[in-house]
Formats: sequence, structure tokens, C-alpha cells
Amino acid sequence: MSARIFAIANQKGGVGKTTTSVNLAAALALSGQRTLLVDLDPQGNATMGCGIDKRALAASVYQVLLGMATLPEARKVSPAVGDAAAVGGVLHVLPANRDLAGAEVELVDVAQRETRLKQALATVRDEYDFILIDCPPSLSMLTLNGLCAAHGVIIPMQCEYYALEGLSDLVNTIKKVHANLNRDLAIIGLLRVMYDPRSTLTTQVSAQLEQHFGDKVFRSIIPRNVRLAEAPSFGQPGVVFDPAAKGAQAYLEFAREMIERLKNV
Repeated sequence: MSARIFAIANQKGGVGKTTTSVNLAAALALSGQRTLLVDLDPQGNATMGCGIDKRALAASVYQVLLGMATLPEARKVSPAVGDAAAVGGVLHVLPANRDLAGAEVELVDVAQRETRLKQALATVRDEYDFILIDCPPSLSMLTLNGLCAAHGVIIPMQCEYYALEGLSDLVNTIKKVHANLNRDLAIIGLLRVMYDPRSTLTTQVSAQLEQHFGDKVFRSIIPRNVRLAEAPSFGQPGVVFDPAAKGAQAYLEFAREMIERLKNV
């Protein structure tokens, strides 16, 4: 069966997209799933968070998008998730570095520029169960490539007022992409991250989300957690760095929820 492809997107920065991408990908691999994580952010944080040195790449997603390398040539095995092989899982990363910032300009004159990533992923879809795309925090040509390649969007968001404002913009963007470029695209779900139950505003916004989006809101909730924040500096996903931490446990539970949801699709 071909992989299910999910873009992890939010136009607002600092909402935990990369933390979610890295930890969900690692948790899926540790659950026995063959997983590919595509880093579409020129900052390369997801690449570094999986234990891959972005400064030492011979090829990256930049070369793949511009047709200078194939996806199998550019992908790397995440050294941080070596244990996954024991349960049949694997975590490959299509890495990114600063080169990718130039792709915005260079893709402008390229034919079918919105679907370059989709075409590249089509060559390896049968090798994976899940493909996750970590999108940059803006509606750029890179994000558009991610949305055109995906079956669905996972939206990580904090439960605060400004996040609600940004969410309506993102939902409108997804509708436009669905109408014009990718008829398969749908919102898979909203993931509440950096959650602090002691805050009245947090619980109020969370209740509003559940009321408005119903079962599109994932049951899993990711709490604020210091260990999750520390993990990238060690080049490891939080679920590997400290599996017993509350944040890591929440992402492992989220991976189980994703696997369960797809069984029922």
C-alpha cells in the first residue's frame, strides 16, 4: 500500500511545527511504521533534530526540487532513531539547508513548479507507510509544494487568541489549494501543542476548537515540556531523548492515534 502523505503546516511561526514533525515521524518509526520526513524549511531544523548535520549534505531537498538529484540519492537514515529497525520501522529524512532559500526564486521559471515535490515523492511512495512534510511558517512556493503533494494537513496550534486568527487564514488557504491545485487535500486534524491546563484562556480556546471543528481536533494533547525543548540540541527527537517525559509520551500517543485513524479511513 502506498504511503499516506501529510503536510504539517501553520502560517504562524513558533507553534511547534518542527517539534511535531520530528517527534511524530520518530514515534511512527518506533511504532513499526516506515516513515519519511521531508524538511521543507531552509532553516533545516527538522534535519538537525533527527541527528543529521545540515552543513555536510552532498544533496538535499533543494537539489531534488530542481531536478539535480533523485530523492533516493538525497535522503538519509536518521541516526537518532536506530532502534526502529528492530520493530520493522525506519525513519528516512529528506534533509534541508540554507540552499533551499534560493529555491523560491529559482522555481518561478520552472514548469509545474507547484508539483515538483509531488512528482519526487511519487517515485518512493510504495516504500513508506507515512510521509510527513515539515512546511515553513509562511505561504511560500515551498509550502505550496508541500500542500500540493499531501493528502491531508495536520495543523499544530497553541490555544491562544492570535492562533485562532491565524487558523482562519490557513483554512482559507487550504480551501484554495484544494479547489485549484490538489483535490485530495483535506484537513486531517488540529493538534493542540504547548498546552498549559492551568491557563483559563487555554482551556477556553481548546473548548472553542472542539465546538467548531468537532472530531477534526485530535484527542492527543501535547503539553508544555522542557525535555521536548532540550532534545534538538542533542540532535534527537524528544521521543528518543527522554521517552518517559510527558511531552514524549504525548507524541507517542499521537502516533498511535494517527495509525488508528488511518485504519478507519
